[in-house]
Amino acid sequence: MKKLLLSLITLGAVTISFSASAQFAKPEDAIKYRKSALTVMGTHNARLAAMVNGKVPFDAKSAAENAEIVADMAKLPWAAFGEGTDTGDTKAKPEVWKQSAKFKEAADKLQAETVKLLAASKTGKEDAFKTAFSATAGACKSCHDDFRAK
Repeated sequence: MKKLLLSLITLGAVTISFSASAQFAKPEDAIKYRKSALTVMGTHNARLAAMVNGKVPFDAKSAAENAEIVADMAKLPWAAFGEGTDTGDTKAKPEVWKQSAKFKEAADKLQAETVKLLAASKTGKEDAFKTAFSATAGACKSCHDDFRAK
């Protein structure tokens, strides 16, 4: 089941090269899609944060599984920030569209950090995992600070 889910996620990531308008019939669909992807990523990030913060014991297998989902999900939401998706049920600030190069840079940084997080989690070394998680969380926070309304 897990391999099927990861295969479907990977297949979804491959389709990102298409424009957002081609992927979504309505702007509301794009907003719902990106919110869903970010929610899943946030849920698995929270599981990792619990290990980092000592709320649950470090478990290398669980860390790697959750980091893999985070890394896969980090590829998905960006295509759904297309034209016409700046209004409606969204917390995205206008800066997403006004500063699109900076937004893309933030998205790329997050994706790069999640790849490093996955690699660190696969080592089974708690210190490496915590360091990589900190960098990933920083990338999330930076993007939220600049591009997400409270």
